[in-house]
Amino acid sequence: MTRTTAAGAVLGLCALLLTAPTSTPLLTAPASAEAPGHCARQAHVDVPRAEQQQVACLDDLTTAGTTVSGHTDPADWNGLHAPGTRNPTGVPGVQVDGYFPDTSTSNTHHGWNHDSQFVIRLPDRWNGKVVVSGAPGTRTQYAGDFVFSDWLVARGYAYAMTDKGNNGASFHADGEEPGDAVAEWNRRVTQLTRATRAVVEQKYGRAARRTYAMGISNGGYLVRWQLENRPGLYDGGVDWEGTLYRGAPPNLLTYLPDALTHYPEYAATGDRAAFDAMVDAGFHPRSEFTWDFHYSYYWDLTQRLYREEFDPSYDGDLVAGVPFCRNGTPACDADYEYAERPGARRAMAKVALTGDVRRPMLTLHGTLDALLPIRTDSDVYRPMIQGRGRADLHRYYRIRGGTHVDSLHGVHGDRVRPLLPCARRAFVRLDAWVEDGRRPPANATLDRPAAEVDAVNRCRLG
Repeated sequence: MTRTTAAGAVLGLCALLLTAPTSTPLLTAPASAEAPGHCARQAHVDVPRAEQQQVACLDDLTTAGTTVSGHTDPADWNGLHAPGTRNPTGVPGVQVDGYFPDTSTSNTHHGWNHDSQFVIRLPDRWNGKVVVSGAPGTRTQYAGDFVFSDWLVARGYAYAMTDKGNNGASFHADGEEPGDAVAEWNRRVTQLTRATRAVVEQKYGRAARRTYAMGISNGGYLVRWQLENRPGLYDGGVDWEGTLYRGAPPNLLTYLPDALTHYPEYAATGDRAAFDAMVDAGFHPRSEFTWDFHYSYYWDLTQRLYREEFDPSYDGDLVAGVPFCRNGTPACDADYEYAERPGARRAMAKVALTGDVRRPMLTLHGTLDALLPIRTDSDVYRPMIQGRGRADLHRYYRIRGGTHVDSLHGVHGDRVRPLLPCARRAFVRLDAWVEDGRRPPANATLDRPAAEVDAVNRCRLG
């Protein structure tokens, strides 16, 4: 279902979060001597309602192996982790690639040119538990392979991720009405969760004992939405800086126009009033050293693509507006006023979060995040959860020095702290909470560790 034609080409570096990778062929896994039980019951795997599936027995489900065998795409997960991140390797098992019926075609992986693609990984040594995720930004189903899948399958979890049903810089073209493309993300995560639970029972001969959701950025939003709206499918979730979609301000369409308006003036002149306006919009004053990067690669593109999704009529016949325009330019997103666009608010309400979390959830957010500023996002979402009377099901950890993508640690290691080790630690705490009733540490703002601590791979939540 196509609402409008696709936008033109976008800056290549935006692939860090926003664009889909190029197509990668799916190679046939080489035959190998199987250990007892290796890929047992592989023939039983039949993903419910999938239109296409390819099942492979692999000697290594981690990116160390799948990069060689063609069962991942490094372009999809590059930029999400800090240099020096250590991951396990050598996890044998079954991988399932495929897609569910859909009419949009932006995902080019494997030459399928078909959206609603997924990946499911089933380690030989299964712990009886499942983790499901949706891709961050507008990436595709391999986006979590390095930050999530490697670590999880090595611990025995079955793992699955969906491309959310539409992706890339023209994701907003999917659907009939404003907001439909993002609404599909939620349906696709629900669909994959149900399918994966069926698949593990086929593969292992028993039902999953626990099912968790885990995600970063837009994937974190999907964790929030699923635990609010589909609690019967999950036992808990980890929300890593999830996007706060809501009808009322603040949301990304309220603070990004301020950034596009005031940052160019501040960058050109050092104007204090422009700096103060950035801070008033929600940006942490000590995140200033990342503002030029975000202006160049994130703020403008994010505003135009998501405004096109929720308010396509703003720029008339244009698709996703005018790149890097200054105030006063016709249809310029720097001049966008969300409060004056009731249609945008109605579209945002389709996918809005309420705070009514029904299962245990741990949220992490970096204090220096300059794409989803903590003051306009998780600092707002926590009171929403409290207002619904669900605070006892939630833990909130503000990570001092954390930004939106851990790769910035490679450039600003003296000022930036990676969040990935904290997300992994949060997941361990979540599992212990669900399994044994051991409650995680209280909500806290975590200071940066001492210089001698390996902050790339270690994190203490308390």
